Amino acid sequence: MEMPGLQASRARFLRICLLLLSVLASVSWSQKISSENVSSKTADHASENKGSALDATKEDWSLLSLANSKLHASTPLLGEKDSYPDFSRELLQVQWRTGDPIDLYVILPKGVTNPPVILYLYSYPSDTNIFQDRDFCTLLTKNGFAAVGFVSALTGHRYHDRPMREWFISELQESLVTSVHDVQMILDYLATRSDLDMNRVGMFGEGSGATIAILAATVEPRLKVLDLLDPWGDWPAWLTKSTLIPKEERANYLRSDFLKKVEPLDPVKQLPGLRSQTVRLQDALYEKVTPSSAKKRIEKSLSASAHIVRYRNSRALENAASGGEFFDWVKEQVRIIAADRLTRQIEIGTRGQ
Repeated sequence: MEMPGLQASRARFLRICLLLLSVLASVSWSQKISSENVSSKTADHASENKGSALDATKEDWSLLSLANSKLHASTPLLGEKDSYPDFSRELLQVQWRTGDPIDLYVILPKGVTNPPVILYLYSYPSDTNIFQDRDFCTLLTKNGFAAVGFVSALTGHRYHDRPMREWFISELQESLVTSVHDVQMILDYLATRSDLDMNRVGMFGEGSGATIAILAATVEPRLKVLDLLDPWGDWPAWLTKSTLIPKEERANYLRSDFLKKVEPLDPVKQLPGLRSQTVRLQDALYEKVTPSSAKKRIEKSLSASAHIVRYRNSRALENAASGGEFFDWVKEQVRIIAADRLTRQIEIGTRGQ
């Protein structure tokens, strides 16, 4: 007979595995979802900022960089703060556009001063519910790392006040570029805190979140490490064959004007330019949201130094997730960057003596 403590440990471990797999399974979702769960606090915050200077200039979706942007963040609102033996968790509401408040989870490991940071961005149509789970937060903060979770534009709680015909894909340029701007604004906010090491920042992205991570890294030097699971890309092939797109809408996204707008936002074009980041591509070969031809082109676009992991079937991915070490690679690479920087500082100091 198993001891009660062992049974509880196994149950907790199984729960973490199921959480990971439930999130990773989102790559096969093909429906559009909208969120009606906008809290009264969200509504109040949006109302408070109507007519404010948040949108002094219309956001330029032709530019990934915010170098010349006039977006300004309002003061973050703290919605919840929880403390557990292994971590603390803050739910903040941040905003830099009228009518688009963003739920931001900042999860800190206990007993660690200025921990390195990993951003987590899952694919459309995932929401932020995963970051509310205690066991998942324990996993993310394991080994002394801070975790920051949010969702992309037109996704989850950020999809509201739009006609149903407008969704993440129909507004693909807006969805991607706005989210890339969000990554930069979130990093700006995190840099104002005194409890994080912003010299050690990595990002895990899945599906559309991985695409956003790639695009953000082209203009955001603070992102040192990218862990990419099944990024969307190679837009002509993706838009032609992706199972995410309803058949009756597909022709709309193959028009030359639509393709022209998203052409500069193609990971196939942007990945070759990523030289200073450490990159891992995780490819679930069996999933169909991104067609196999697009997967191959994305993989060929990587630099020779990139790490590639291929999962030939769902069991292989399950095995990787169930080991509880799914996020260890990105953490280890961020840690290596810190060690390399310290070595260089010592070498410079030695030469100066």
